[in-house]
Amino acid sequence: MPHEEDFGHEPIRGLPEALPAGERILWQGAPAAWPLARDAFATGWVAAYFGALALWRGVAVGAAEGVLAGIAAASWYFAIGAIAIGVLALMAWAMARATVYTLTTERVVMRIGAALRITINLPYRSIESADLRALRDGTGSIEFTLKGDTRLSYLALWPHVRPWTMSRARPALRCLRDAREAAGIIGTAAAARVTEIAPAAHLPATDLSRPMAAE
Repeated sequence: MPHEEDFGHEPIRGLPEALPAGERILWQGAPAAWPLARDAFATGWVAAYFGALALWRGVAVGAAEGVLAGIAAASWYFAIGAIAIGVLALMAWAMARATVYTLTTERVVMRIGAALRITINLPYRSIESADLRALRDGTGSIEFTLKGDTRLSYLALWPHVRPWTMSRARPALRCLRDAREAAGIIGTAAAARVTEIAPAAHLPATDLSRPMAAE
């Protein structure tokens, strides 16, 4: 599966080279930064962790040295937690800003990476299924299962991957505000592609011809 470093000028935003004749762009998007910080960088858990530490330290010090000393002790943990969340949010913003997801009539293209940009091509014929995972904030992620022995590196994909699928990484379009629209486009384009190649190759229709599933 193509997995190339993208250093040069992009003839089309998000694509390392011009599209072949007959291939068209159907949709482009990127993760929403703050939802990506919550979903991929777990800023909610980080906030809860430092909040619990601050409460514990404030109560312990306050019981021994007084209320003002307890507040001062707790404030250090709140400050450290705020800095940690700020750093994670900044990383999520940088990754979201550097990312371009592209859906064409032939494939899914993921231009990812804030420091080192890479471009990953997922032809529809290499995708076994795609699942729409709805998030509580109204965004959603589209997660792909690849056919056969196709393998991609979890670390190279992260955070554009379904969490904790390290043995067989599942590439994902993470935290999209228009996830349902993108999922519908993928389903339609992939089904059309399968219909085109199946008669000639005598292949059965894949799971992409079915509606997307939401969690």
